[in-house]
Amino acid sequence: MNHKFLPHTPEDIQQMLKRIGINSLEDLYAEVPESIRLKKDYDIPEDMSELEIRAFFDKLGQKNDVLTCFAGGGVYDHYAPSIISNLLSRSEFLTSYTPYQAEISQGTLHYIFEFQSMMAELTGLDIANASMYEGTTATAEAMMVAFDNAKKADTVLYSEALNENIIGVLKTYAHFHGIKLKGIKTENGATSHNDLKRHIDKGGVAGVIVQQPNRNGIIEDFTGFAEDCHEKKLCLLLMVLLLT
Repeated sequence: MNHKFLPHTPEDIQQMLKRIGINSLEDLYAEVPESIRLKKDYDIPEDMSELEIRAFFDKLGQKNDVLTCFAGGGVYDHYAPSIISNLLSRSEFLTSYTPYQAEISQGTLHYIFEFQSMMAELTGLDIANASMYEGTTATAEAMMVAFDNAKKADTVLYSEALNENIIGVLKTYAHFHGIKLKGIKTENGATSHNDLKRHIDKGGVAGVIVQQPNRNGIIEDFTGFAEDCHEKKLCLLLMVLLLT
C-alpha cells in the first residue's frame, strides 16, 4: 500500500529496517496474525464537507460501547461545562500567565485572585497558589517551600496514592535539593492516617503531600490530617484535581 503522506523514502525505510535487523516491512509485521490484518482500502468517503464529516463521525461514534472508566492514575470521566469554551474565547481568560503589559493584565489578575480566594475557602487552607506551569511542578514547588520553611526538618511525606507522574517529579526535585522523601502507605486505596501519624511521631518532617481525589479515583477523607500536621507545625500540601 502506498502511503503518500509518509515522508520516508524507500532508502530511509531500508536504513531503519537494517538498523533493527530485518529485511522488509512484511518481516516487521510477521507476528501479526493474518486473520486480523486489513487487506483492503479503508471504507472512507473521498470528499465531504465539514458538516458532513462531523455527522459521519458522530454516527460512527454511536457504535461505541459507553463504559465506566476504571483506568485510575489520574484518568477519570469528566464533563466540560459549555461555559468553558466561552470563557476561553475571551483574551483576558485565555492563559493563566500574567501579561507583562500592566494595562492588559487586569483581567488575568482578577480571575487568579478569584480562583485563589475560592480554593482557600473550599479547602480551609491559609494559602492557595495559582499561575503555575501545571499541577505536578506546582506540587514540587510547594514541597520545596515546606522544606525551606522548616528550620531543622529535612523530610517531606507524600501519599503513595499520589499520581505516579507527580511522585516521579517530586523525587527529581528532592534529589537535587537535599530533601528526603518518604511515602505514606495506603489502606484500601486511600492514604493511611495511622501511617501518617507514625511518620510524624518520628520527627524531622517538614511537610505532607496528599491528593484529592487520589490516583485510584477515591475521594479521600482527610479528617484529622490537618490537626495532626498543625500540632507538629508541619505544612499540609493538598493537591486538588479540578475534574471539569
